[in-house]
Amino acid sequence: MENPAGESKDGSLRLDFDRRLKLEFHGSRIASDAGLLAYRELDDALGLSMMAGDVLADARTGRSGRHALVGLLRQSVFGRLAGYEDVNDAERLRHDPAMRWIVGGKAASGRAASASQMGRFETRWLTVERNLAALADLPGQWIDRVQARRSSLSIVLDMDSSVSPTHGEQEMSVWNGHFECTCYHPLFVFNQFGDLERCALRPGNVHSADGWKDVLEPVVARYRGQVSRLHLRADAGFANSEVYEYLEAERIKYAIRLPANKVLQDRIGYLPTRPVGRPPLYVRRYYANFRYQAASWTTSRRVVAKVEWHPGELVPRVGFIVTNLSRPPENIVAFYNQRGTCEQWIKEGKGAVKWTRLSCRTFAANAARLQLHALAYNLGNFLRTLVTPEPIRDWSLTSLKEKLIKIGAKVISHGRYIAFQMAEVAIPRQLFADILRLIVELRPPPEPVSG
Repeated sequence: MENPAGESKDGSLRLDFDRRLKLEFHGSRIASDAGLLAYRELDDALGLSMMAGDVLADARTGRSGRHALVGLLRQSVFGRLAGYEDVNDAERLRHDPAMRWIVGGKAASGRAASASQMGRFETRWLTVERNLAALADLPGQWIDRVQARRSSLSIVLDMDSSVSPTHGEQEMSVWNGHFECTCYHPLFVFNQFGDLERCALRPGNVHSADGWKDVLEPVVARYRGQVSRLHLRADAGFANSEVYEYLEAERIKYAIRLPANKVLQDRIGYLPTRPVGRPPLYVRRYYANFRYQAASWTTSRRVVAKVEWHPGELVPRVGFIVTNLSRPPENIVAFYNQRGTCEQWIKEGKGAVKWTRLSCRTFAANAARLQLHALAYNLGNFLRTLVTPEPIRDWSLTSLKEKLIKIGAKVISHGRYIAFQMAEVAIPRQLFADILRLIVELRPPPEPVSG
C-alpha cells in the first residue's frame, strides 16, 4: 500500500480558487464512517456478533497475527453496511479509526484485517459447508433476538425472488430470458418489519419458486409454537399445489396471486363488461368471490377476483388471488397488495448494502457473500425499526447510510480514552444521543447480585 499507516506523506494540496485553503489527508486520525459506532453499540446490546462467533467454526491454523473470527465477521458486515462491498476496500478501511474500534481486539490499537485476509475469510473459511449452513441460519437467529423485544403475536412473511446480474465467469451464472441478462436468481423471505428472515443464492435459470421449501421451512419451524398467527404472501410464481398443501398443513394463512386462465375469466365474465355511459374520472373496482379447483389440485380453494376500470383505458385490469383467509374480498386484496413493500425492501438491499455485488468465481463464495449482505441489511433494519427517534423514523436504509453512517469525525487520543469529534450536519448531537438512549433500553437488565 502506498501509505501503510493511512497517512499521506506528500504534503497538503492547494486550491487555486482560494489559495488560503489547504487539503490534508490523515487516514488513521480521521474517520469517514463514524456513525457506524451506533450500529456497533446496537450489535453489542443485542449480542449479534457474539452469537455468530458461537456457531462459526474457525478452520484456520496457526495463531500468530490472527484477528478473531468475530472481528473478521464484523469487518465484513459493517463494511457492507457502509457501502464497501468489495474486499479490496479493506486496504483503506483497515486504517479507519471507526472500523478498527468496531472490529475490536488488537485492531483497535493497530489495524483491522487486510484485503488478503478478508478475501481468505470470505472465500475460503466461510465457504466450508458447516459455516455456510450456519451463515444461512444466522439472520433468523438474529431476528429471534429482536422479536423478543417486539412481542409480536402475528408474523406476516413475504416470499419473492430477485435478480443479481453478473458480469464475468461466475460459477452457475446463467442467462435468464425474463430478466434479459446473465445473472443469479436469489430467493428471499421477509417479515412485516422488513427483516430478511432467510435467503438463498440460486443459478440464474431456475424458476421463481425453485427451492422454496428449503428456504421457507426453517423459518416456519422457528416460529412454530412461538406466535399465534402466521401468514404468507407471494406472487404468481409460487402458485402451485405443493405450496398450498404445505401452508394448509402448517395452518398458515396465505394470499398468493393466481395466474389468469380461461376458466377463471369465465367465472367473472359478467364483471369485465364495460359499464354503460360516460366513464368517470376515478377508478372503479369490482370484486368476486368463488370456489375453484385446478386440474392439479386435490381440492377446491377460495379465489378472490378484482376488476378495475381505469379512466382512459378500454380494457379492465383483472387479478386473481387464491387464499384460505376468511376476510371480505376487498380486505383480501388490500392484504395481498401490501406485499409491495417486500419489493421495496429488495430494492433497499440492492441500493443500500449492494447485495447484488457477487463477483467471486465460485458459487459457494458468492453464496457466502450474499449471507454477509443479508446480515448487514438486517443490522441496518434493526436500527431503523428499533431505535430511530421520531424525526428520522421514516428514513430509508440509504438515507441512514448517507446521513448517519457517513459522519466524519476527527479522532483525538488521550491517556484514558479516545474521543471521536463528530461532525454535526445531518445528525446533531441530541439526535445521536437519542439513538444511544434507545439502544440502552434494549439491553437486558443487570442480573441481581446475590448476597
